[in-house]
Amino acid sequence: MLKKLTPNLIVDDVNKTIEFYQSTLGCFELVLTDPKKGQFDWALMRCEDVELMFQSKKSLKDKIPAFPETESGGSVIIYIEVDSIEPLYNWIKDRVKVVSELSDTQYRMREFLIEDCNGFIIAFAEWA
Repeated sequence: MLKKLTPNLIVDDVNKTIEFYQSTLGCFELVLTDPKKGQFDWALMRCEDVELMFQSKKSLKDKIPAFPETESGGSVIIYIEVDSIEPLYNWIKDRVKVVSELSDTQYRMREFLIEDCNGFIIAFAEWA
């Protein structure tokens, strides 16, 4: 039986990614890392019920030699449902690269999209 989904996203620099998610997005906290300090190969971050893992391309290739050479970012959109989207949008819009302004969709969501420091697109959405 499925219980939970936590994406493990491939990034070039885990430490830089942690800094972006803590400082720029504000609510993400660092839960676990490997190794415990220094230049991280992997990290688990959490913001309320949302968890994301980040793993360096190099460490993933070291652990899984058959893993293909893959670019960071781009092929995944992280879709996060929120409460009170307008205050979030107003707080974050000048801190990040906004790729789609706050708008209403035909599928009854009010959403905006940003790009993180790795090129991943993050959609923040609220039921309209």
